[in-house]
Amino acid sequence: MNYQEIPWTTQLDIPLLALIQCMPVAFALFIFLFRDKSWCFGLGIVFALVELFGVAHLLQVFDSTNQAMQFSEHASLLGLNYHVAVDGMSLLFGLLTAIFTIIILLYGKSRDLGPVWKFQALLFLIEAALFNQLFTLDLLWFTFASTVQIILVGLALSTWSTSPDEDTASTRYLQFMIVAIALLLIGTILIGWNYANSHQGQWSFDLFELSTTPINPAYQSVIFFLLFYGLVIRIPCFPVHGWLPVLAEHGTVAVAPVFLLAIKTGVYGLIRFVFPLLEESVIQWHEYVVAFALTGVFYSAVLALIQTNLRRLLAYTVVSHTGVLIICLFSLSHLSFQGAIMLAINFGLAIAGLLFMVGFVYHRTHTMLLSKLGGLFDQLPLVGVVFLFSALSIIGMPGTTGFDSIHLMLEASIEHFGAVVTITAALGNVIATGCLLWAFQKAFLEPANKPMSVNPCSSLERVIAFLMLFVSLCFVVYFENCLELIEQPLLSLNAHYHHLIK
Repeated sequence: MNYQEIPWTTQLDIPLLALIQCMPVAFALFIFLFRDKSWCFGLGIVFALVELFGVAHLLQVFDSTNQAMQFSEHASLLGLNYHVAVDGMSLLFGLLTAIFTIIILLYGKSRDLGPVWKFQALLFLIEAALFNQLFTLDLLWFTFASTVQIILVGLALSTWSTSPDEDTASTRYLQFMIVAIALLLIGTILIGWNYANSHQGQWSFDLFELSTTPINPAYQSVIFFLLFYGLVIRIPCFPVHGWLPVLAEHGTVAVAPVFLLAIKTGVYGLIRFVFPLLEESVIQWHEYVVAFALTGVFYSAVLALIQTNLRRLLAYTVVSHTGVLIICLFSLSHLSFQGAIMLAINFGLAIAGLLFMVGFVYHRTHTMLLSKLGGLFDQLPLVGVVFLFSALSIIGMPGTTGFDSIHLMLEASIEHFGAVVTITAALGNVIATGCLLWAFQKAFLEPANKPMSVNPCSSLERVIAFLMLFVSLCFVVYFENCLELIEQPLLSLNAHYHHLIK
């Protein structure tokens, strides 16, 4: 793939990408310095809105008709290659990151999470790490930012856990994430070493430079699996999903999982680095990847059917749906790449909505056992509506964010793999979503075995619920605009794969 880029100076008066990455760190430092002030929370919301406006301005001036990476900034920082630019895909993921930061700030305020400044400062640092991953064109920088994010999310997990068995969740999380980062780092070093072998010992991890250097076929598959598993552990996908059910049951209800699951940096990393650099291995192994993903769709759906804990049920449905996303991505066509990006955004919104609503339920009932829940719709109708809407989005019901995304997935899959694989994946998706609808029936509609008094939603919780609905509906209304943003760069990627497949 021949990359082109447009310097930021031709489109903007300031290096806005650098500012968007640095501002959350500055915000975190500022909040730390003034941590005892009563206006700390309000200031955090203002900071988050500033960040959102920065991303919105990028969207406003972005040229969706140009295939080149835009707003490019390039410098050498302490011997590291600072090279950032964006296309429509990174802008959409960046927009989602900025929106979720605001909503999580509100969610933290609605919960008793200890000092507000500590929560806000950590949240902004996580946001900075996410923007670094979404903007960088350097694979080593991406790996470093991923490591920082994982450490910070682990800190949030250990600090604001809602279970007495928080050590179990933290240990399992660290076990899997250390392996993920180790695999990602080893694969990154091998790619840099391959480049150095062809350039007189000069190392580089820059996407533009790496794309011009063929990778030795003798170890291309090794690099592919190192990077692939380093990323899909974070998605998470079968069979490397073992950390999620434990985290869901014993970890935080919404704070850490939203940044882990709603922002699909694993999917982003596959599209940004793995697919352009390792085309032959992707084609060689994509059918095996799809076979595992299809197995995971049903395996996780069956496990979801037997869960009695709402959080664990949610975790297994997430794993099942990520299998559908992987099938879409590895269908290797323009439709599949479009569908994978939009499915990642749809699942992110749906999963975040489910996590927030489950958090509201747990805050009042202090249980996630379905046998102890029931009749909540009469007392928490708005929570029930958002939960139901999010569940229907995952299955792709008309009027939800998932409808057009699932349609793209089905069209791409049936074109590449045929009807059997596509129908099987669709049935697995329906089963997993059926588990969510059954959970909605048990928790919200059926009478509780033991009636309980549940406090109504607070004003802040209503704001969070309405925001989730509003953002989801905005993506429904502007779905075509989102496709236009990602059209040009994906055409280039599709042309490259279309040529190799033929």
